[in-house]
Amino acid sequence: MSGNRRENALKTIGAFRREPLGHFVGGAAVNGAGAVSDVLEPATGEVLGQVRDATIDELNDAVGAAKSAFPAWAATSGDKRKAILHRIADLIEERADQIAEVECLDAGQCWRFMSKAAVRGAENFRYFADQAPSAADGQSLPTASHLNFTTRSPIGPVAVITPWNTPFMLSTWKIAPALAAGCTVVHKPAEWSPYSARLLVEIAHEAGLPVGVLNSVNGLGETTGKRLTEHPDIKAVAFVGESKTGSAIMRQGSETLKRVHFELGGKNPVVVFEDADLDKALDAAIFMIYSLNGQRCTSSSRLLVQRSIYDAFIAKASERVKKLKVGDPFDPATEVGPLIHPRHFNKVASYAEIAVNDGARVAAGGAPLAGAGGGFFYQPTLYVDADTSMRIAQEEIFGPVLTAMPFDDEADAIRKANDVQYGLTAYLWTNDVGRALRVSRAFEAGMVWVNSENVRHLPTPFGGTKASGIGRDGGDWSFDFYMETKNVALAYGSHSIQRLGV
Repeated sequence: MSGNRRENALKTIGAFRREPLGHFVGGAAVNGAGAVSDVLEPATGEVLGQVRDATIDELNDAVGAAKSAFPAWAATSGDKRKAILHRIADLIEERADQIAEVECLDAGQCWRFMSKAAVRGAENFRYFADQAPSAADGQSLPTASHLNFTTRSPIGPVAVITPWNTPFMLSTWKIAPALAAGCTVVHKPAEWSPYSARLLVEIAHEAGLPVGVLNSVNGLGETTGKRLTEHPDIKAVAFVGESKTGSAIMRQGSETLKRVHFELGGKNPVVVFEDADLDKALDAAIFMIYSLNGQRCTSSSRLLVQRSIYDAFIAKASERVKKLKVGDPFDPATEVGPLIHPRHFNKVASYAEIAVNDGARVAAGGAPLAGAGGGFFYQPTLYVDADTSMRIAQEEIFGPVLTAMPFDDEADAIRKANDVQYGLTAYLWTNDVGRALRVSRAFEAGMVWVNSENVRHLPTPFGGTKASGIGRDGGDWSFDFYMETKNVALAYGSHSIQRLGV
């Protein structure tokens, strides 16, 4: 079965492999004329195809298409936008297996997770489709002398720049609310896993999205991405990726005062107190770092365990890590697949020597996986007995690597949890309700899950603090980003106005 899925994926991208993957602009595929780079299959290391870097003219054409399409799309009724977005969701569901197969092929993600990811992408479109009719609604804010009321309108053409780890689902998180709000979009997917983004834009146009409303350009961040974020006709940039890249985008957009939304890196703690349900805490900690090959912004990459239970908990964790099934991402039994690219593989692998030199102990893994057939496989790894000064406790490794350390009490747990530059998520395990309230309030993080892994509810705000990002996705928070708010103050005619010059 896994072989059939891989063959299906190769057939899906077969049309794109005959020549380098170009762009989709103004409702049509564009071959492009820019420089090419290879797209690799993470599981084999083989070249899947090539992707083109957008030229300046091609990028300008994409932005021009979005700008031209904006007035009509912004004026389209919320009900009509809702119908189109629901149709996109229908087609995503119909092609969910095909999308998942492509994600396994070019992103190296495991079938057991990707088989659900495309369906979640459809849910994103359905949720924001249902919000489209009320997206422009505001508030009534009366005073004794005036009736104030607010309205919202789409900000204009926006750029959406998405990463390589779960490219399809993360694209839908950004693109669906932008379209629901009435914005037009130029999407730049990551060059390491570009194929599912082409499926998305084709599905959108098959569903009846007007020409130019959603455009897709490929290319490198330092060329196509930079030109896109600097372009004067792009009014906002929604980006998911590394914190360093977010800083660059902020600088690039500053000349044109672009609005930015960043979901950036994380070094997220999972804090386990001695009174917790330890079996569930272990399940959640293992799942949140080793699923998606550890390439997950919300992964629980730091394990903080109360000292009284630390040794026993770490012993169990080590045994679980050693038993994780690593292999072919198309195999439904596989739990951890390959890393995305040799450059990223080398980064993850470099931390083994760093960890030992800094004084940590390797309890599991810590090396490339032997006999992996040319792919970029790395052993699921557990570093233990760390402290907050170590690089493995401070830096985002973004792989199947967990760093564990003990803590003494609430104050120590909070201090260690917060002692990083990031603040995306935190996970807390305790059966003491008061402690749950105190500690979750003290965490420097945009999101906290108590006695749970990451379970996303779409109306809730998603985003981080510190170096983990700016702004929030989800629910009405998305529309705050993609729309401008206007206040209208209508006088009742009863208030007095000062008279000057009489």
